[in-house]
Formats: sequence, C-alpha cells, structure tokens
Amino acid sequence: MQTVPTPAGDARVTWHRAARKDRLVLALSHGAGGGIEARDLQALAGALPDRGVSVALVEQPWRVAGKKLAPAPKALDAAWTALWPALEKPGLPVVAGGRSAGARVVCRTACGLGARAVLALSFPLHPPGRPENSRAGELTGTGLPTLVVQGGRDPFGRPEEFPAGTEIVEVPYADHGFAVPKKIGPTENEALGIITDAVADWLDGLPG
Repeated sequence: MQTVPTPAGDARVTWHRAARKDRLVLALSHGAGGGIEARDLQALAGALPDRGVSVALVEQPWRVAGKKLAPAPKALDAAWTALWPALEKPGLPVVAGGRSAGARVVCRTACGLGARAVLALSFPLHPPGRPENSRAGELTGTGLPTLVVQGGRDPFGRPEEFPAGTEIVEVPYADHGFAVPKKIGPTENEALGIITDAVADWLDGLPG
C-alpha cells in the first residue's frame, strides 16, 4: 500500500503487481458511493495481473479521511491529477480507469495526463430518471481509446442510451454496481467474468 499526498489530503494506492513482467498499468478509482472494495474493481485486480497488467486501486483522499460525501468535481480532478505521477512506472503506459464518479474523473483528465486509454465502468451518463441531463460530452471528449462497461439495467444509463460509436460492453441484467438478479441473467461470477474478459481483451488490443 502506498500513501500519496495531494492538495485534498492523502490518497492511498493498493498495488496488484503483474505475475510476470508487466506491460502496462491500469489505474482504477472508485465511485462516490463506495471504495475499492467494489466487486468490479476487485475482480479486475484479481484477474489482470496474470495477463501482464499491474493494477493500482486508488482510494481518493475524501474516502481515506473517512468522509461519506465526495467533494466537487474540480476537487476530485485536482486530487487525481496530483496522484497520477505515483501511478507511472518508467517506460510503461498507464490506462486511466474508474467506476461511476471515478469514471467521470478519468474521462475529464486522462488526455492531459498522458494516459494511454480510458476505461469507464458504470459510467453515469445521466442522473436516474433524468436523461436530459446528459454527461455524454465527458465520455466522447476523452480524445483517447475509451471502453465503457455498463450494466444492462443501469439506471444511470443503459447501454442503448450511449452515443453512437461508443465502444461498450454490456453486462446483461446488471445494475449500477454490476449486481445481477438471482432468477434471470448470468450469475455474479459470470457477470464479473464478462467484465474481466472484455477488459483484458481490450487492453491486449490497444495500439503500441
């Protein structure tokens, strides 16, 4: 575990190193309603090191400080920008990733930080029930290869609501936290397998 000072307080990075020589780093930030214990973040941290990808799970300063509410987007972006150098290893590309509010942060900052690509897990395309308040511009404005992984029944934006041309993987019947109903759709393990397989294949296909 690595503590990284930022203008908003200390962030914390938990590293899951590649099982063999790593070829890139995937940095993952949590959302506004939870931490790095989120099922998708843990699944990726467990699966990707065997594929030559080191995963850095990042706890934002507000979460480390024990606060229940995330600060304004400007403060989130500033903290992520400040901790970014700790995620870079010499000669290795870094993919900026996050779930929910964390996905919005990486979409807004990745290009300026020199990230190789963007992974958006459960991107909150709009507030639930308010599709007119779209955040699609954050997603389409990354300027980088971007993959969205979205639950089929995510109230913050179902896959079919995303702009044409979005590279998106649907997790059938999953909600915003990638939980799936017990009676229909894939099991939780199968849903997490969809996520990890899709992300691993996408990372393998990134140029350069």
